[in-house]
Amino acid sequence: MADQDGLAKRGRGLEEAYFHKREQELIEKLRRRGEEAAARRQLGERAGVADEEILKDLQALGYTPETVMLLHLVPLVQMAWAEGSVSDQERALIVEAARSRGVAEGSEADRQLAKWLATRPSEEVFDTTLRAIGAILQAGPAGERDASQRDLLSYCTAIASASGGILGFGKVTDQERQVLDRISQEFARHHAEAARRAAGPPKKGGS
Repeated sequence: MADQDGLAKRGRGLEEAYFHKREQELIEKLRRRGEEAAARRQLGERAGVADEEILKDLQALGYTPETVMLLHLVPLVQMAWAEGSVSDQERALIVEAARSRGVAEGSEADRQLAKWLATRPSEEVFDTTLRAIGAILQAGPAGERDASQRDLLSYCTAIASASGGILGFGKVTDQERQVLDRISQEFARHHAEAARRAAGPPKKGGS
């Protein structure tokens, strides 16, 4: 009888330990989700992005509220890597652009930019970032959006011209032109989507 009581107590103890462990795991999971959601909200506020899916994608790529200020520099990095390596002239122009956007030397964002200039980011980083930029620009006023697009494409063209031609300037290669076209097409796609949303659903009956 004593043995049976001992086994029953041990069973209850194991059961309680199991449910306690599961409860702690659930609490920890909820805590992590809460932290991720708070970080995502802050990321959205810093980036000017409201789209939850884009924010999740940016978070998955490793963007933080401290590094999301690099978003608009990523197309420049993509352009610099178009031919397989980043020249000193291209690096200098990108760092200059970073400083003009408030990226302080030695900051977390500056360290991340240095990594991207040393090791080419993945296509996923380029594509997801470009989608986010398109969404940010379309959310703003039309005049501001168009000016931002022109500025970004001008910077990209400057990067493309930085390592070719006479004295390192003036030549845009086929690879660089392809990247420029890709960026322009993404902006055009977002512009078309925004125009469709603004126009509303098509009217029935042609009236």
